[in-house]
Amino acid sequence: MAVVTLDYLIIGAGPAGLQLAALLEADGRRDYLVLEGADIPGAFFATYPRHRQLISINKPHTGSDDPELNLRLDWNSLLTDDPALRFTTYTERYFPDADVMVRYLADFAAKTGVKVRYGARVTSVSKVDGIFEVHAGETFRARRVVVATGVSRPYLPDIPGLELAERYADMPVDPRDYLDQKVLIIGKGNSAFETADSLMETTTLIHLAGPSSVRMAWRTHYVGHLRAVNNNFLDTYQLKSANAILDGTVRRITRDDDGYTVSFAFSRADEVVKELRYDRVLVCTGFAFDPSIFDDSCRPELAIRDRFPAQTAQWESVNVPDLFFAGTITQERDFKRSTNGFIHGFRYAVRSLHRILERRYGDTPWPAEKLDATGAAITDAIIARVNRTSALWQQFDVLADVVTVAGTDARYHEEVPVAYFAGTGLRTADHDYSDAFVVTLEYGPEHDQVDPFDVTVRRVAQDVVGQAHDAAYLHPVVRHHRAGQVVATHHLAENLENRWDRPDVHVTPLAAFVDRCLRRVGD
Repeated sequence: MAVVTLDYLIIGAGPAGLQLAALLEADGRRDYLVLEGADIPGAFFATYPRHRQLISINKPHTGSDDPELNLRLDWNSLLTDDPALRFTTYTERYFPDADVMVRYLADFAAKTGVKVRYGARVTSVSKVDGIFEVHAGETFRARRVVVATGVSRPYLPDIPGLELAERYADMPVDPRDYLDQKVLIIGKGNSAFETADSLMETTTLIHLAGPSSVRMAWRTHYVGHLRAVNNNFLDTYQLKSANAILDGTVRRITRDDDGYTVSFAFSRADEVVKELRYDRVLVCTGFAFDPSIFDDSCRPELAIRDRFPAQTAQWESVNVPDLFFAGTITQERDFKRSTNGFIHGFRYAVRSLHRILERRYGDTPWPAEKLDATGAAITDAIIARVNRTSALWQQFDVLADVVTVAGTDARYHEEVPVAYFAGTGLRTADHDYSDAFVVTLEYGPEHDQVDPFDVTVRRVAQDVVGQAHDAAYLHPVVRHHRAGQVVATHHLAENLENRWDRPDVHVTPLAAFVDRCLRRVGD
């Protein structure tokens, strides 16, 4: 029997794989299949995080009944028109238990009717005559492959003796297993601090070690940096309560019958090297993409210390045509800058990926609403969107709404990747635009240098016209593009309530900016 060649084969039934499958299923125009090695969707969350508390916020009580606006405070739901498939209906916990995510993803898969083959672990991927052959117990063929496997292997730094230590993936999580022990945790991210917070009550002492500085998410606005919910350990260190954070490099780990000896070079003490003794050493250094399933015919190039596949603005492999990526591994495009590493970011990126694929392979234009090419109409459309969009809010500086202008014909396109628009554009046979307005939400360029809790630091006054370009906080930015170049930029004044609709402060200045740009178009 001949093997059917699918339009799309999706590897992985986690949140990203399910999101793309649901979009393809609803669209109904493409043959697709999801391959999942486990027996359930979202199997990652059945194990991680090890201490079971998610750090993605869940807020059912917002004071609003606008589902789009509420997604700003719902970091776990996938995109769907079904109100029963909002994660906020599953629990009221602000930081939910990971088991709730497992149940939610199972319901999402069942209710959307996505086509998933469970127990189909992919063992190899090759490409023959332009067609992918994927082996998972049987052979599947596809014109395009979308990898949505997440970061499925531990990221292990190159430290002699690291194999002697216990890894985050399989270390015991019962705090009493560490009773009266001295513990070293290698790592300074959320998994390391999550572990330290869990063990503080039973250990003699805990040291966290690593060469990089601890960065707080509340300051950098990157939610992958240390979250406040995991930082109780910092109190015990700063208040001299036995625990400590070591800045420097682990040089070597050895083990004997009495425990571990760790050679450590302190970066704050001119590389002073000291040998420290511990009862346990735990490695909590994060995860990386696993490329081992790909053979030489389609092995993707890697980036960022080989932790992620290198990708184009279309989330396509830079060296393997028709090999795409979805989900947390797409953070290679905005690493430690925006939110593609997390559900509340990549759910929108997956929707944009679906539109990119349909435009590229199905000759389907990007969805757009027609507008009058007037300053008033364009301004009204922009103001309406920035005050309720969740996509631009969550994917700050990565996704944009784009208004294209061709004579008297203007069109409003939602959720276009900024880099994709810059490289590919949105032209169609009946809309050869000359100018465009690109709308993003952005923090100020030095926002991570501002301590939000230091009241002595002066900030730009809110709702003051003419100062918005110096604002550190999230606010709308509108850029006028002509011939592929940014020729003018307008910042809307920041606002405590995140409402950018005051006539004198936000609407009138934006309308004046758009009118000026349109007059240039007519010149």
